[in-house]
Amino acid sequence: MDQLNSKKYSIYANFLNKLAKDLTTFYHSKLKGTFKVSNKLKGKGYDPVTTSDKAFEKFIRLKIKKKFPDHQVIGEEFGHKKSKSDFTWVIDPIDGTRSFVIGNPTWSNLISLNYKGYPILGLANFPVLKKYYLNYSDKIAYVYDNGKRKKISVNKKATFSSAKLSAAFHGALSLNQQKKIPKILKLMQFPCSDALSYSHLAEGRVDAVMQCSNKIWDIHPLIPIIKAAGGIVSTWSNKDAVNAGNILVSSNKIVHNKFLKLLKPVSK
Repeated sequence: MDQLNSKKYSIYANFLNKLAKDLTTFYHSKLKGTFKVSNKLKGKGYDPVTTSDKAFEKFIRLKIKKKFPDHQVIGEEFGHKKSKSDFTWVIDPIDGTRSFVIGNPTWSNLISLNYKGYPILGLANFPVLKKYYLNYSDKIAYVYDNGKRKKISVNKKATFSSAKLSAAFHGALSLNQQKKIPKILKLMQFPCSDALSYSHLAEGRVDAVMQCSNKIWDIHPLIPIIKAAGGIVSTWSNKDAVNAGNILVSSNKIVHNKFLKLLKPVSK
């Protein structure tokens, strides 16, 4: 992948920095309160979408169109706007819609900028918590918490024996499959809270996160944040997380490889 120069990185990162603040303001001024929920799967399961998901995505698309009109956009709710540009914005307007529906504050707006198909910048914005995570290069990421900026890093001292694991299967693993990974089940001692868990790993609060069935908009915005903070990201079968799927994130390679080994019975 071609590398962007630091000036271009800062142009896009500054755009995302402002967008995070705009999204939080938009939520508290326009969207907080009533919303309508519908089920995308209609009797075949439960995959909720709300009027707020759609309002957020329209808002984000409009901001991108004004600033970068030739760029491609892929959003969960409104599909792919194609162009010849090497740049593509990937949007999850509300990651954690189930949390949003029941009033949990862990939902977020996730946005990545992809260059030639690979995520290079990511934003995870949490409007209720009034905090957001953003990388400014492939080596530097920050958390902005109530207006204060702090550089973040994974827990570099993490060992497998002391690792804090946050995990959720989201109904994707059957009971028989779960029986094949008893050590993982025993180590699942910390709550998994949507994209906030990945963000917590990037700032050293937990040491490993595993989730099932991530789509590209669930994980692309988090990949550059996690990597800039020093973390490792892959699928459970140790493939590039850019293809999404079942995702494992760890604070270092030793911890990552241990968990990959434990996941082997269910990673095919």
